[in-house]
Amino acid sequence: MFPIRDHNPSGRTPYVTYGLIVANIAIFLSYWSLFQQPRALNAFFVDFALIPALVSEGAGLPGFVTSMFLHGGLAHLAGNMLFLFIFGDNIEDEMGHLRFLGFYLACGLLAGVTHYAMAPFSPVPTVGASGAIAGVMGGYLLLFPKARIDILIILVIIFKVLPVPAWIMLAVWFALQLFGGFGSGPGEAGVAYWAHAGGFIAGMALTVPLWLKRGGPAFWNRTHGHPPHPEARYVRGRTHVPRAGGRRKRGSGPWSRR
Repeated sequence: MFPIRDHNPSGRTPYVTYGLIVANIAIFLSYWSLFQQPRALNAFFVDFALIPALVSEGAGLPGFVTSMFLHGGLAHLAGNMLFLFIFGDNIEDEMGHLRFLGFYLACGLLAGVTHYAMAPFSPVPTVGASGAIAGVMGGYLLLFPKARIDILIILVIIFKVLPVPAWIMLAVWFALQLFGGFGSGPGEAGVAYWAHAGGFIAGMALTVPLWLKRGGPAFWNRTHGHPPHPEARYVRGRTHVPRAGGRRKRGSGPWSRR
């Protein structure tokens, strides 16, 4: 189950979302050659990733920020940027450009703090933007719980695109992070589940003031949990490849990914 797009068009160009995507890709390309040199890559991550054990020793604090712009591979980068592209523009539309940037960075920092709190002596370098992006997803869930998300379901050789309400997709995703967090040992290499969960909760909490400003429960009553504007619709052409109609969007080593 993998989200590929939403039906929630934004009302303005999401410059910050696009800028974050470009920044993450550019930074990844800047150290791409190190993937052919494992020792150099690990040394690079020691300098710029988040390493809880170093933080516990009083060092490595910049890693809380720098780790948000590093990725452990192409698939890691592509998955994170897809999630940011799907959910980021709508939150930026609601918050405004500068507030969204502050929100994104705050969610990333709180995700890192959560990861550190759950494994303060882990020597495993942690990299990835998904803690911050999880915060964006938490904000999206609070503001647009019934916005439709198209998910790609792959069952062996069957590929199916299915629209589901955002709350189902995001609730399942969050539950998987909790399951993974409780099911894995502290500091294990792999996926930083607690960073995801912490970022998601932080995103919801930091979005509460905006939600209340919109009317809180009254906002949900007015919109019925849907986007407060007409949804984007998709049609299928002769090639059966979905295309947008009337949509305003344009659109390997011992480290943990988030």
